[in-house]
Amino acid sequence: MGGERAEAELVPVAGYPLHHLNVAGIDRRNPLRGARAVGLAAGALGASVRLLRRLGVDAVMGGGGYVAGPVGLAAAALRIPLVLTEADSHLGISNRLLAPLARRVFLAFPLEGRSEPRFVVAGRPLPAGTGQANRADARRHFGIGAEEACLLVFGGSIGARTLNQAALEAFGSDSPCGVLHACGRRDYEELARRLSELGDPPHYHLLAYIEPFADALAAADLTAARAGGSVLEVAAAGLPAILVPYPYAAADHQTRNAKLMAEAGAAVVVPDSELDAPRLAREVGTLLESPSSLAAMSDAARHVSRADAAVRIADELLRLAGGR
Repeated sequence: MGGERAEAELVPVAGYPLHHLNVAGIDRRNPLRGARAVGLAAGALGASVRLLRRLGVDAVMGGGGYVAGPVGLAAAALRIPLVLTEADSHLGISNRLLAPLARRVFLAFPLEGRSEPRFVVAGRPLPAGTGQANRADARRHFGIGAEEACLLVFGGSIGARTLNQAALEAFGSDSPCGVLHACGRRDYEELARRLSELGDPPHYHLLAYIEPFADALAAADLTAARAGGSVLEVAAAGLPAILVPYPYAAADHQTRNAKLMAEAGAAVVVPDSELDAPRLAREVGTLLESPSSLAAMSDAARHVSRADAAVRIADELLRLAGGR
């Protein structure tokens, strides 16, 4: 069950029916929009109750977005077991609201004051094949040399403008490595034009979006990225990271994500306000010149990834559903 965000495309492509709910995020800066969102949520609650009954649902899993609020409340009203997942180091509004009603809340990171048995640190469920793609095949696909060092730059499906600009300025003309840059759809045309003006350098591979992303992770030796829930996908691939947290994320959770990865030894953190082309070039150069540092970060990343998260959560869902 979902709205109009990524699930509207990803769920049908994966072969599952998507039951649409008319919902919107609560805009706390605009009272009218906030009131409209509350009204939509009330309508979605009734629709969710009817749909869960019609489908004969035995368990519900919430992913933390605003769609999860009315669906989770409907599950609780119908006494259907509810399980929640949280991909970040901060519980979002929906998960904070629903946590007292859930049988389990699976966390990607340890959170202070959130303990077992209700809260379980399981890691983040990862796409199938994460950390298992063939490096040689992936490099051939992207046109990266077998012995060439490779930096992966990405910032999510929309992109990360600060990171996009810094990467192109730092490595567009000259670079100590190949660059595989997934810049997002918003900035792609501008960055492609600037690369064209630089003569389309063969070491710089610019794409709007990469699917499957496991191939990009397998091809790279190092990544520069935002610090959303994808940090654990990067970790599962054993990829050392330079993390640039988005400073306006809810409750500044990306900074917390990045800090946890750095404390584990898997990442270097650069605040968004300090990121520019020289700083990014310096951080990348320092790491590429130290293979021992990259190897230690890679080992630390794999240790923190908790690659069995999806299996643990699925087992709990099946156990709860079987109880009905």
